[in-house]
Amino acid sequence: MHQSHFLVREPLLDPQQRVVGYEITWQQDPAHKPSLEDLEDLVGFVAAQVNDAERGWLLKDKTLFLQAVPGMLSTDAMYEMPPEHTVLSLKTSELANPDTLSAVQALRAGGVGILLREADLARVGSRLGTICSFVEVRFTGADVASQARTYAALRTSNVRMVGRPVTTWADFDACALLGLDAFVGKLHLTPRPGTEGQGLNPSQTIILQLMQMVQANADVAQLESMLKRDAALSYKLLRYINSAGFGAGREVQSLKQAIQLLGYQPMYRWLTLLLATASTSGFSPVLLETAVVRGRLAELLGQKALGKADAENIFVAGMFSLLDRLLGLPMKEVLETIQLSEEVVRALLTRGGKYGPYLALAEACELNSNLVSSLAAAVNLTPEDVNKAHLSALAWTQNVTT
Repeated sequence: MHQSHFLVREPLLDPQQRVVGYEITWQQDPAHKPSLEDLEDLVGFVAAQVNDAERGWLLKDKTLFLQAVPGMLSTDAMYEMPPEHTVLSLKTSELANPDTLSAVQALRAGGVGILLREADLARVGSRLGTICSFVEVRFTGADVASQARTYAALRTSNVRMVGRPVTTWADFDACALLGLDAFVGKLHLTPRPGTEGQGLNPSQTIILQLMQMVQANADVAQLESMLKRDAALSYKLLRYINSAGFGAGREVQSLKQAIQLLGYQPMYRWLTLLLATASTSGFSPVLLETAVVRGRLAELLGQKALGKADAENIFVAGMFSLLDRLLGLPMKEVLETIQLSEEVVRALLTRGGKYGPYLALAEACELNSNLVSSLAAAVNLTPEDVNKAHLSALAWTQNVTT
């Protein structure tokens, strides 16, 4: 099977800025018009990547919102997706076709969610609940009073409202007050007013010092005494070593042994992840999740061409690319706080060097940028390579950030 589509994602946030799901759209290679078989294969592919025969749904409590066309509704591949985690998004105009409508009703009866786009809310009114479980509302800051009336009517039905695009924090707050259930947009990448310049907390300061020591190849005893200053950190390291099976069969109890088993470069990568997760101040949970997915996706994209060691550095670059937002500091200041390798700095500042192109591609997949296909071609990756890495990064992230 030759995939000609790239999967791109946008997070759906709840009013607390937690990620409740991902909206997955297919970005096609301009040279290929998708056939129904292509789309059916894609749905089957997505199902196979995120729904494991033994472990079940790999995205934990997240729902996937898949962009759908009528022909996809009755494909066998749809039945490989767990209905309680699947929502198909359709244009309302497509329901004018009776076959499409009955396919939608069959899926609804089987527990699959349906999201309607471009619905005339005033017109569909009370019938809406029988057709769909979600409706997309286009929030505009303009006529809030009449929107409030429409939303109030919807709130009494079972239909949940998804706002898009929500482009400012003021709109986000207005939508939350109006009772919208979820939001799609790039808002999490814009700092929320009042969260700037918090600087580093004590735990993050120790993590940064450790990162610098690892970078300078300090000896194990020095790292061990630094770790001992923070009991929670020591506990996390031992838990990580034992959960990842480094001790292979016996529990590792000494920090010294943990550091030796982990090795310096993997330890550096682990500390980067901790640095982001140790931020307690008002950043949004979505930002952390985005940073981890971006780092992991960039790492997986670069693994084949560059090998494991370089790929671990790409992970660090991916995480650091959002660290300025997570720490509420300008990137220049973050880079003054910590010594990063020249290649990582090049990737961060210009998306250049040997890591930059993989970071740029990982970013394009989350920004729904139309550069995905050319960025992938530049590093010789096929749509299938990129899609596999993308879904794998999403699944990996659920285990790290929860």
